[in-house]
Order: sequence, then C-alpha cells, then structure tokens
Amino acid sequence: MQTAEISMTTSRRTRLEPITKQIAGVIAQNNWQNGIVTVFVPHTTAGVTINENADPDVARDMEWFSDKLIPQSCHFRHSEGNSDAHIKASFFGSSIQVIVRDGKLWLGTWQGIYLCEFDGPRNRRILLAFTE
Repeated sequence: MQTAEISMTTSRRTRLEPITKQIAGVIAQNNWQNGIVTVFVPHTTAGVTINENADPDVARDMEWFSDKLIPQSCHFRHSEGNSDAHIKASFFGSSIQVIVRDGKLWLGTWQGIYLCEFDGPRNRRILLAFTE
C-alpha cells in the first residue's frame, strides 16, 4: 500500500468542494497504475462523496438541502454548536473507494469526488491509500 495526503482550506460553513483533479494529480505524480484508491477524510465534521460534477448546481443543491434537512439552529446538546455538522458528516461518510485503471480514476462520465465541508471554513486533510 502507498499513501499520500492532500491539504486544503475550505471557504464556507457548508461546501461540497470538488477534489477530483487533486486526487488525479496525486495518482499521476506517484505513478499509481491499476488498483484501488481509498479517499479518507479524518475529520468528524467533514465527509467525502461521489456525485455529478458536470453541473455545479447539483453540489449547490446538495449543500442547500443538507442545511435545510439538518439546520445549525436546532436545539442540539453538544456545547460546541456544531452537532449539525457531525450528523451531516455521518450521513455522507468519511471514505470512498475508486478503481484506478491505467493511471486514471475510473469514474462514470458525469462523476466527480467532493470533500463535504459542514463546519468551515477550516483546514482539512484528505488521506489517500493506493493498493494494487
């Protein structure tokens, strides 16, 4: 297994940040050819998902709906005031796996990978593990 890390700073409290290009860059830089890449976000108020990347309105709709479904203003008990972010992160999940074929992410035509920020702006880490 080989590993790598991507660091980024998010700009808003709720944001689906496209990270497909950064991950593809790490794959190319490390010459990872055929296998599985695991994308893991080691944070309790952020997640990772795969969804459409052709129309940015899809990500905006997902941001909007997650905030409407689980608003920050609910009367949660957690004293830090970010229980909504913890719940959203659990719904989206902290990791995904994608096939790497001939040095490229093997995604569907319209798919992209997103860091899901729910408690930003923050500095975030994205951990990658490649297995042949």
